[in-house]
Amino acid sequence: MRRYVIGDIHGCSKALGALLDEISPSRDDTMIFLGDFIDRGPDSRGVLNQMVDLSRHSQVVALRGNHEIMLMGILFGGLDPELWFRCGGEATLANYGGKLSGIPDSHIQFLQSLRPHYEADYEFFIHAGYHPLQSIEETEDAVRYWNHPAFWPGPHANGKRGYVGHSPQVSGNVLDIGHLVCVDTYCFGGGWLTAMDIDTDEILQASLQGHLRKTPLRAMLNWFKQLYRPAESGSRLSL
Repeated sequence: MRRYVIGDIHGCSKALGALLDEISPSRDDTMIFLGDFIDRGPDSRGVLNQMVDLSRHSQVVALRGNHEIMLMGILFGGLDPELWFRCGGEATLANYGGKLSGIPDSHIQFLQSLRPHYEADYEFFIHAGYHPLQSIEETEDAVRYWNHPAFWPGPHANGKRGYVGHSPQVSGNVLDIGHLVCVDTYCFGGGWLTAMDIDTDEILQASLQGHLRKTPLRAMLNWFKQLYRPAESGSRLSL
């Protein structure tokens, strides 16, 4: 059984398709998505088509992001679409023929099924952020969905490792500070869409166009340890 966490997709359907083709998830694998499936990128409709199909064949844990909140607020809460448009919603609307009525029921049902967070035995997953001393269930929506921290929060009191998205890492590299991992790697803006194996730390990434690259973190760390280990004859580094 494998477990993968995937960062913000933002309409990058080719990148998502490339990752899923490479991983080829089985019914025993768990795919955890951190939200923001839609907006900004070229093909939000294609992303939701893939998610609906994947949910029928694999174990999918799909979280809600702030972009899904905006769309659902427009569909069901009378929210003015202006904010959504400023945040990339026009790209999504265009995918449905320029009309909200063009969104199929299967996509709306998927969006309604999204979770606010997910906790496993040793990890927790939330879209944007958390309070270190507050339970994940009690996290305010402003922090859960919208927070761009000036400083990343410290370790959570539950002792679990946290996985978040929402704050794009424009370098295209995963931010890993031990107790917290941010896997939003800016696919729509020229970075990558990231899938990270939770149990091995191996990283698989795909570009907007669907080109793949792999970054096996543990192998790289072992390589650096070998490269910079103290020489047997003294304290100088072996280079």
